[in-house]
Amino acid sequence: MIQTTNKNESAWHRHAWIAYLAVFIGVIGHASSEFVAKIISNNSTITGPEISVWRFFFGGIGLVIVSLLIPSSRDLVTPIKKNGMSLMLFSLFGVASAYLFFHWSLDYATVPQVATVVTTIPIFVGLINLYANKVSIGVAKIISGLGAVFGVILLVTDGALLALSGDSSNLIGIFMAIMCAFFMSGYLVLIKPLIKEFGALRITAITLFLGGFILWIGVGLLFGRWVAFWDFSDLAFTVMAGIIVIILYNTTLTQWLWIGGLAAVPDITRGSYLFFLKPVVAAFLSVTFLGISLSIWQVFAILIICSAVVTEALISYYQQKK
Repeated sequence: MIQTTNKNESAWHRHAWIAYLAVFIGVIGHASSEFVAKIISNNSTITGPEISVWRFFFGGIGLVIVSLLIPSSRDLVTPIKKNGMSLMLFSLFGVASAYLFFHWSLDYATVPQVATVVTTIPIFVGLINLYANKVSIGVAKIISGLGAVFGVILLVTDGALLALSGDSSNLIGIFMAIMCAFFMSGYLVLIKPLIKEFGALRITAITLFLGGFILWIGVGLLFGRWVAFWDFSDLAFTVMAGIIVIILYNTTLTQWLWIGGLAAVPDITRGSYLFFLKPVVAAFLSVTFLGISLSIWQVFAILIICSAVVTEALISYYQQKK
């Protein structure tokens, strides 16, 4: 049977390699977000929850502006009219809750710990995809998943040892990172039909903008810290630069590429496995620019995860050749 290609589809739906490349660029954006967030918090009194407000309030606005500039993505009203409640729930749990836990976790755990724990996203994606869409998990994916789980166990062990010596904050941060991974995975799998119907740019713009607004209200009410956007010019230059980078690059650009790419790849579980490379990039940035030294457990975790990704790719390659 000859397969026909719909020329009206976007490039990443027509060519799988473009979708996987978009996901990979998105992963790089995710990996550097911890680094940028630490630059902001280390040079100011801005906490993790406040960083999440800055990032998604203005990152969402940036995506809305980009969407309005592209004729095919200007209609932001129809998706809200048709699926308003669903989009609100995705914004609340998949954006606001997930990234509140993500940036809050960096106030307790180290950048390599958070980056590595969040790589459990592909595991949650596979399980949620199995439950919601009845898509089975192959041997290659199971091997990669077990490798990632073992890497996380090493990190949790490292946190437990620190707790015995009087510092239990690492375990709190690790738990928050796991909660972030769970909420984010549900968002990525369950929002795919809406992205297929309305396009990645529109759905990402709507959910990130609403999520940013929810974060501003939530952080203000829960933490008593209402982010004063009008005080931006009073911040140090390094902090201002960090906020601009985390808004434009780590959110407006790479969130669109990551979410849209995962919705376009033929196998969302396999696409999400690129996320296992995140801690490698994050660790490199932390060691190079933040002067953080890695423990032996963190080094083992990164090596195990990289080995798992290579194993999955090789198994999939040889299975396709048969």
